[in-house]
Amino acid sequence: MKGPLFYSKILLFGEYGIIKDSKGLSIPYNFFKGALKRDKNDSEMARNSNKSLKGFAAYLKNLEQEEENLVSFDLEALETDIANGMYFDSSIPQGYGVGSSGALVAAIYDRYANDKITILENLTREKLLLLKKIFGKMESFFHGKSSGLDPLNSYLSLPILINSQDNIESTSIPSQNTEGKGAVFLLDSGITGETAPMVQIFMEKMKQEGFRNMVKDQFVKHTDACVEDFLSGNVKSLFGNLKQLSHVVFDHFKPMIPSKFHQLWQQGIETNDYYLKLCGSGGGGYILGFTQDLEKAKTALKGHKLEVVYNF
Repeated sequence: MKGPLFYSKILLFGEYGIIKDSKGLSIPYNFFKGALKRDKNDSEMARNSNKSLKGFAAYLKNLEQEEENLVSFDLEALETDIANGMYFDSSIPQGYGVGSSGALVAAIYDRYANDKITILENLTREKLLLLKKIFGKMESFFHGKSSGLDPLNSYLSLPILINSQDNIESTSIPSQNTEGKGAVFLLDSGITGETAPMVQIFMEKMKQEGFRNMVKDQFVKHTDACVEDFLSGNVKSLFGNLKQLSHVVFDHFKPMIPSKFHQLWQQGIETNDYYLKLCGSGGGGYILGFTQDLEKAKTALKGHKLEVVYNF
């Protein structure tokens, strides 16, 4: 038994901002993927995954009782498959901000949910919001609190535009220019980040009026502008807004940036060779980079591996 593949995702814009109703743009990233498997595999990865699935199944049983009108699962089939050694075989790195738990949630919903909403239906806004709510409740098992966006992206394998918390839609992004010099890339920080502590720091900071005003007047403003520029293919304006956004994050979200990247972050803003931003909640994992000249960025970031996600 091998299930369909579910891909990782990248939140291009909107980290932290979407908690406060900024726009956001999330795209599937097919480089990493995962699938449910039930072959004989005695590796440590398969054993750990199977153990985690046991806990998840118990959590879903509870969820079904608490939210009886929201979602129900074929728990018998799920528990039988887990007892027979089912695991989630995934190349998606954990704690890297590319949606490892999201892909697992999407895979479990796809196989075991009763009356599931399928991607072949006419996906109205109501259906998208319902899916997002279901996925948020399911993914809370892994994160404590989840928006449900990562699993939604993985499940649909489509770019998702977040207009506000209760207004989301699938969208299309300008096709890549494979000959272009510009690129969006991932930079590996070499350390794992954990979502919950980072969100905790953000929520604490939000108690200060000055920080709240900065989020509203600068962070959300530049994030929204970046989303609009990216979707309309306005590269010149996009890089102007990216510079501002990178600056705001550097000034106000320092704890989320691994310390060894502080200097590289600043260097990008000063030289305009590239701009860095958080990928997910930060604290480790990947850092997102944007450049109008990939070769220049590679030279400036020598010694770091750049993983290209999108070409301008």
